Amino acid sequence: MTDTIADGEALSPADLARFSEFLYRRTGMLFGETKRYYIDRRIADRMAALGAFDFSDYFAILRAVPDELEILINVFTVNETYFYREERHFACLSDHLLPTVAAGRKPGDKIRIWALPCSTGEEAYSIAIWLLEHWAMVDAYHVEIVASDINTRVLAQAVEGEYGERALAKLPPQLVERYFEPERDGNRRIIQDLRESVIFTQANLIEAATLAKQGRFDVILCRNVLIYFDEAARETALKNLHDSLLPGGFLILGHTESMAKVHDDFRRRRFNDVVVYQRGEIKS
Repeated sequence: MTDTIADGEALSPADLARFSEFLYRRTGMLFGETKRYYIDRRIADRMAALGAFDFSDYFAILRAVPDELEILINVFTVNETYFYREERHFACLSDHLLPTVAAGRKPGDKIRIWALPCSTGEEAYSIAIWLLEHWAMVDAYHVEIVASDINTRVLAQAVEGEYGERALAKLPPQLVERYFEPERDGNRRIIQDLRESVIFTQANLIEAATLAKQGRFDVILCRNVLIYFDEAARETALKNLHDSLLPGGFLILGHTESMAKVHDDFRRRRFNDVVVYQRGEIKS
């Protein structure tokens, strides 16, 4: 018999496995017995919100109603981020990667940068601020910053661009004053010019079609998400990221992510203390 968790009971092992497989197929995120407390609590909340009597009722809704799947993904995705996180990656971007890309472009040409998952927007806005502060050629090219996430709730927050003290803690005070509106109710909102400089879209790393809609990029920052994937999902994501790069484009991963089995078509590059992965050029 399927357990009901509306009153705090746990999912049965069979239901836990069924749900974990369902979520994995749609997001690449692997949850299981070790995350039971996390799963039980969130499913119980959704069952209560929908008035589902037991897990079977809820699972039927989940499979049939796209909006419920979107809500579920929103509550299960991790959104830990802040401004200038791992800023040596931004230094590598301005000091090495963009000059390499720009060497093959004319002034005014487009250069595309993609941040995903972008969570509540700190990473994408950090890129914009960093380039304004550290790349002298930023105005010589049409730099387009796209930021994507599977979670629609955090995308809405990113578009608003309002942040509290914790998100801004690593950002130098002079930059907070330069690029954010005056404090209101303990938060600072990023200035309108920067809010309008980033394009926010929904995308799923393991669904090639949603990534293909974004076009191809010169640089992709995909940091601190592949650690939540198993090897199969990671390989799928890497193939999709490879296909999303222009020939010669660069992929930046989080420094804690082990990439022992990088897609064969990536070339490992080191710039000072930063390792990045470059897509091969098209062979003539």
